Amino acid sequence: MNFRSDINGLRAIAVISVVLFHFNPEILPGGFAGVDVFFVISGFLMTSIIFRGLENSNFSIVNFYISRANRIIPALAILCLVIMIFGWFYLTPLDFKTLGKHVSGSIRFISNSMYLKESGYFDVSANSKWLLHTWSLSVEWQFYLIYPVVLTLLYKAFGLKTLRKILIAATVSFYLYSLYSSYSNPNASYFLLSNRAWEMLLGGIAYAYPIELKNSLKNLLSRCGLLLIAISFIVSSKSSLWPGYLALLPTIGTYLVIICNQNSLITSNYISNKLGLWSYSIYLWHWPLVVLGTYFAIQNWIWFGLPLSILLGYISHRYVESYKFPKLKEIKIKYVISAKPILFALAIFAISKGIVEADGIAFRVDDRVAKAEAATFDRNELTRSCFYGPETPIDAKPCVLGNKNNIQLIIVGDSHADAISSGILDAIDLQDGGAVTFLRHSCPFIFGAKLTDYSIDNCAAANEHTFNIIEREYPGIPVFVVNRTSSYLFGHSELVKIKKNAGPGIYFSEIYQKLDDELLQEYSSHYEDTICSLSHNNPTYITTPIPEMLINVPQYVSRGILKNGGVIDVTLPIKTYNDRHGFIVGLMDRVSAKCGSTVLNVKEYLCDSEKCNGSQNGLPLYYDADHMTVSGSKLLTPLFKQAITNPS
Repeated sequence: MNFRSDINGLRAIAVISVVLFHFNPEILPGGFAGVDVFFVISGFLMTSIIFRGLENSNFSIVNFYISRANRIIPALAILCLVIMIFGWFYLTPLDFKTLGKHVSGSIRFISNSMYLKESGYFDVSANSKWLLHTWSLSVEWQFYLIYPVVLTLLYKAFGLKTLRKILIAATVSFYLYSLYSSYSNPNASYFLLSNRAWEMLLGGIAYAYPIELKNSLKNLLSRCGLLLIAISFIVSSKSSLWPGYLALLPTIGTYLVIICNQNSLITSNYISNKLGLWSYSIYLWHWPLVVLGTYFAIQNWIWFGLPLSILLGYISHRYVESYKFPKLKEIKIKYVISAKPILFALAIFAISKGIVEADGIAFRVDDRVAKAEAATFDRNELTRSCFYGPETPIDAKPCVLGNKNNIQLIIVGDSHADAISSGILDAIDLQDGGAVTFLRHSCPFIFGAKLTDYSIDNCAAANEHTFNIIEREYPGIPVFVVNRTSSYLFGHSELVKIKKNAGPGIYFSEIYQKLDDELLQEYSSHYEDTICSLSHNNPTYITTPIPEMLINVPQYVSRGILKNGGVIDVTLPIKTYNDRHGFIVGLMDRVSAKCGSTVLNVKEYLCDSEKCNGSQNGLPLYYDADHMTVSGSKLLTPLFKQAITNPS
């Protein structure tokens, strides 16, 4: 196929849109759609190679794979090597181990599945993942592995004419599935090949069905295609379900430009030509630079990161991509496995695996870094095994710890209850006494609570089941209620999560909505009902909200020690705590006065008149942003012991 400057120009548009979006989403809110443009282009080019080979009876699947490896692996391998060298000097052991894991996934082209399991593409934590962008390379590589095999088999079975029709049917089928999946499972839809295949197949249709049109009409359609792509960059955003129906804009737009095969000022100018040639390497280097700016908190980083992305992209294209690897002498295993790109991949994989197996090679860094980071794993192993989640049956048995014949206290609540359970349990002697725990992830012990993470009213039903067990089997036993109460009203990191329900009960969602008096009154009524019902038969202790640090404490402290050489502690202004939790604390006081429960104020042990402490002398009190470590929770043990020994 002759060089297509229009396709090269599309590459330039795609890569610049993605780069701008990643450096500053406000500039181009839908710039991530540039990846969809790449997918259509890739499908067109791969289909052209395969179809021509099949028609000429000289298509080799192995040579196809080797050609793709020569094109993709060397530049990716160099990038991974550079980042790992950087990580040796600048990443904490846990961060370095995570990088090793991600390098391993990227060089094996399974990173899309890996990142799907970790979090969503647009999550805040995404900015700490140096190779997140390689998910798209993994999708393409998976397509490259399957596509030529399937086309070859179908060609031999049905011939070229029928194969073209199958291509259309497959494109429509995969698109409909993707549309459904975008609503039913958005994260999976974004990352997986099964939901992206239609975009590459659409590029295949562009090659399989060339259209003869007048030049005037081609020019018009080509411009319409570019307009559709531009519109997609503007009307789409992080909140868009993707690739849903909006993904038709960039993909159909790219399809139109390809089938028209017309040069234009936008796609065929000198700058577009160069950026298109360097686009793969620019794409590779830009995201690690985005993460670098975030990691070092560099102000106005886009002004440095953007030109640096282009410069490194040029260097990578000039000295890595453009290198001509020798062709295989024969299609034999020994020649295939000795191909240099494959050897590069194996070497990078071996290094990354070593980093993971060595737990990030902790001897590289100051001992204080490792100690701070170790807080990430400082959790109560006694309760973790029975810390239930949305998938756990509502009638799951509670955990009984210590002497089951002498139960002295009950702990009920969500993940915050689990996090401070060590501090509560230390208030008794588990050799002599026992404790019962009812702990559910993201399920506050409040009657009527229905959460989007739980199917239908699983959380509400679980709470009712818990209450019935406490009332029936443990009357008179002190109950400690610990919930991350404010987050269910005001959301994580100050984002509102509650919405008005359509039926009885309290529903929570990720959607921002302003809290009105009616909602607060409804919540208060449910909370009062819960605490009064519990207090009727059991001494009930309500723990005030645990301070939320808003940043990952072990990560912040360990990185601070590594980068600055000195101890950096995390604190939260007391005013921020009071503003965040004032409503809930006031509600607790009113309900306790009415119901006879007791409020346990954690501020007396975790805060002073100016601040709440997230760490002390470089040792984190939290294992993330808001869950206390075992050692941190034990700062509260005197509070709980006093409640048990001197009940009010």
